[in-house]
Amino acid sequence: MQTLTAVNDFVVKFANVNGSGSASANQLFAKSILRMGIPIASRNIFPSNIQGLPTWFEVRVSGAGHLGRRGGVDMAVAMNPQTWDRDIAEIEPGGYLLYDSTKTLPRSRFRDDITVLGVPLTAMCNARYTDTRQRQLFKNIMYVGALSHLLGIDPAKVEQLLAEQYKGKERLAGANREAFHMGRDWAAANLSPIGLRLQPADAVGNRIYVDGNSAAALGALYGGATVCAWYPITPSTSLAEAFERHCRRFRTDPDGRKRYAIVQAEDELASIGIVIGAGWNGARAFTATSGPGVSLMQEFVGLSYFAEVPAVIFDVQRAGPSTGMPTRTQQADILAAAYAGHGDTKHVLLLPEDPRECFEFGAAAFDLADRLQTTIFVMLDLDIGMNDWLCEPFAWDDARRMDRGKVMTAEMLEAGAVFGRYLDVDGDGIPYRTYPGTHPSKGAFFTRGTSRDRFARYTEQGAAYVDNMQRLLRKFETAKSLVPRPVERKAGRATRYGVIHYGSTAAPMREALAGLEEDGVHLDALRVRAFPFHDDVVRFIEAHETVFVVEQNRDAQLRTLITTECGIDPARLVPILHYDGTPITARFIRTAIGRQARPLDVVPLRKTVS
Repeated sequence: MQTLTAVNDFVVKFANVNGSGSASANQLFAKSILRMGIPIASRNIFPSNIQGLPTWFEVRVSGAGHLGRRGGVDMAVAMNPQTWDRDIAEIEPGGYLLYDSTKTLPRSRFRDDITVLGVPLTAMCNARYTDTRQRQLFKNIMYVGALSHLLGIDPAKVEQLLAEQYKGKERLAGANREAFHMGRDWAAANLSPIGLRLQPADAVGNRIYVDGNSAAALGALYGGATVCAWYPITPSTSLAEAFERHCRRFRTDPDGRKRYAIVQAEDELASIGIVIGAGWNGARAFTATSGPGVSLMQEFVGLSYFAEVPAVIFDVQRAGPSTGMPTRTQQADILAAAYAGHGDTKHVLLLPEDPRECFEFGAAAFDLADRLQTTIFVMLDLDIGMNDWLCEPFAWDDARRMDRGKVMTAEMLEAGAVFGRYLDVDGDGIPYRTYPGTHPSKGAFFTRGTSRDRFARYTEQGAAYVDNMQRLLRKFETAKSLVPRPVERKAGRATRYGVIHYGSTAAPMREALAGLEEDGVHLDALRVRAFPFHDDVVRFIEAHETVFVVEQNRDAQLRTLITTECGIDPARLVPILHYDGTPITARFIRTAIGRQARPLDVVPLRKTVS
């Protein structure tokens, strides 16, 4: 049998039982590799039930710095009998299986083309510990110890992490160190070296390891948000919780006075209502939710659009419809968010690719909401939001000031400025607004969700309604110049093929493009970062005869949005769709595009539209 050999380039997948305490041990394994200077990408795949169902944690070690899922498993740590057969089947031929060998299993339960590494974890724990919970918890630390020997993890890095995790709790730190070395020593005495190895490197640099929800929450803080109203829903809950942590640290005066308001509302309708009320009053406010919450918020979002009140919604997308798979990832709220509300509505969407952009877009969303006087959606997904990513440190310009948009002041009113709440004075579709209490007798208006004229006076005259709706379209057109532009990557040679992608698909997309080039398939790539679409999107499509659109949903929602909004022939856009709830992999993209794109196919390009 030929075994896999690799240095700093392999995938380890842990199969555990939810509630068994394995999460901290698996993170310890991942972070110890980072401390050795080797890039990793980790993915937590867990059930929506509280306890007892299968959970998986995948760690991709990539010296080359690939941060998306690769596809395939080189080593499985199988600790869940319920998923044994599925976990064994995922291992690549020549790969490795580490399992608890306390109980003897028949040969038929294994595969002949993998190396089996048995460690009597339960027996070791039972011999050392009497407490049931300790036996369960330390079994996890023991397999990290065994892996540290097999793969070459520096034990000093693990001990350093344990010291940091249990700072001030030396008894716990010592017990975990002991369990770690028990597993490591047993493996050193009983197991032969394997073909997968870790070699210290300096490939991490100054990058940080953080999840997108925490990053977006910090971005909201830097963006000036002082109000958060939310209702708990997976996978967005940790975003609101992170915002509260940040506020306790940065928005609390030395005397203990809190300069923020966080409201856990009774439901999603109340939460978005609170946000819009705060935005009307001049505060920067947001809510965090997921698909079902967006569905419930539709009418209030329509009010924000029509009455033109700033609001920000962080939508951490999950698999739907209905309850769907609450702890699985998708990009399936694109159309629901873009057209949220009844009647003719269009909303700005920001599409970050990683935690760094979650921070940047999280802050920028509040400037956009004030500037455009409308709801801004920041479209994360579970993969970005709840998983830790290796990314560049966040950057902030201390000279940056909040852009409050067109706000008419008392001084302007006193000077004789004409105030019409829905009056377009300069052709960009954006009217001036006033804050409540701006002036004792001027600048007041009645905010309503019904039709009105340019001076906020109620009317159902068709001409006034059409005038207002056309102005809202001009404002949406103006948004094109304010949102982040798409990012283009040119292929190494001229090509008839292009690919459009967005969000968390970016990391595996980069790797897939490199692999396709090895196969002789060259593609220009465009990462869309916002809706409304910049004119660059149309230019990119017109420059290629075939454009693949890669996304994580069933109905090709981004492709639909492009064809609808840009007037593109749908036949020009080939959907590449992945929607089983797991993050898309580089292998999937490479295979799916490779089946439809001919290698070394060079034809005259379409003329780029000027």
